[in-house]
Amino acid sequence: MNAGPMMMMGSSGAASESEYLAEMVAHHQEAVLAAGELSRSERQEMRAFGESIVKTQSAQIEQMSAWLAEWYPDQSPATDYQPMMRDLENLSGDDLDRAFLDDMIGHHMAAVMMSQHLLALPADHEEVTDLARTIRDDQHSEIVQMQRWLAEWFDADWNGMGHGMDHGTDVP
Repeated sequence: MNAGPMMMMGSSGAASESEYLAEMVAHHQEAVLAAGELSRSERQEMRAFGESIVKTQSAQIEQMSAWLAEWYPDQSPATDYQPMMRDLENLSGDDLDRAFLDDMIGHHMAAVMMSQHLLALPADHEEVTDLARTIRDDQHSEIVQMQRWLAEWFDADWNGMGHGMDHGTDVP
């Protein structure tokens, strides 16, 4: 099962812009790998969703890596990132789609929280602030869509931290 959205970075989030960039690169790399597995989904919506994640987040990885190299050349881009998603390689059909949705909701929630935390810090580079807003907003929208798919296809709500996120209810 997944480790939960806060396992990756503790409860406080990245302490600096460079930490945010390095952690988000690692975070996105895991998402790209997992989303690539959706090419085997029987649902066209999931295949298209996977392609969209791969395209968008690969471009963001490239941009963030370039910023790290340009602005923080003396800082190691290595992180202590802990994977959040299970291995999807041996899953297929509904099992693949359900596992992806269950894990990616929590994964996206961590990115939303990381981005929100960065936005509360003083900005070093406006470009990173803009990217953090984009990641926060886009991934929040994707969380809502994934919750809808869980309800529609599996008659299920996400039972993790984000349960109720689209329904205005509090998390227990």
